[in-house]
Amino acid sequence: MITKRHSVALSVLWLLSASVCAEVDLGSLDILARDNPQSPVPKGFVAGAAGIGGQARYKGQDNTALAIPGALYFGDQLMYLGDRARYYFHYDDNLALYGYGRYRFGNLDPDDADSLHGMHKRKGEFEAGLGATYITPYALLTARFATDVTGRSNGQELLLWADFPILKDNWLVMPGMGMMIRSDKMANYYFGGVSSAEATPQRKAWDTGTTFSPMAAVITTYRFSQHWMGLFAANYELYDKDIADSPIVQHSGEFFVIAGVGYTW
Repeated sequence: MITKRHSVALSVLWLLSASVCAEVDLGSLDILARDNPQSPVPKGFVAGAAGIGGQARYKGQDNTALAIPGALYFGDQLMYLGDRARYYFHYDDNLALYGYGRYRFGNLDPDDADSLHGMHKRKGEFEAGLGATYITPYALLTARFATDVTGRSNGQELLLWADFPILKDNWLVMPGMGMMIRSDKMANYYFGGVSSAEATPQRKAWDTGTTFSPMAAVITTYRFSQHWMGLFAANYELYDKDIADSPIVQHSGEFFVIAGVGYTW
């Protein structure tokens, strides 16, 4: 049963770089941190390494395979995960309310592949918003809204999500599922839109409109000892049909995995 308040900050040393378009979000781990030697989500600093693998979004791009150093930090109120952060301004046994910020890296470069020549480069943007998690004995129910505040895409997204944590001794297994809703401007900029200026005889103009993409994930952490822990996360997004059918999108969905091991003090 999830009843005790543990404010957490989670940091991964830029796991999501400019070449990684993964939408994997480990944010719900912050509610599960415990300050004891057996907790599968420990408080304190964790340093280690992680591997990331996943599917490329656009035609002509290579799939992602990276091995990188990483770090996590579990502190108070602030949760920080590589490209995103939460700040909790209310937290009790039943409800957590937070401000949210994220830097979304650019994910399309026309120099990546011949099939993308003539496209406009998709640059990064900073997004900010609000979120709420309703805490029950069996699930963490989250709604989170974010909008571009840099004028890059001028888009928004809404995540509706449910995590179902299973804690046993030094194990955590947490399946989750939900829906990502993206505005037409967000989806067109980062998920397959082709403007009339980018269209060619081989690449027709494409407007994704507002999109609805179901997602599922599983996160597993294991505390090997007082100082060592491991993490595995897998996430799959089934693209909205208007994303999947884009002339520049490579797959009907997107699958990413992260696996890492770390040392905690």
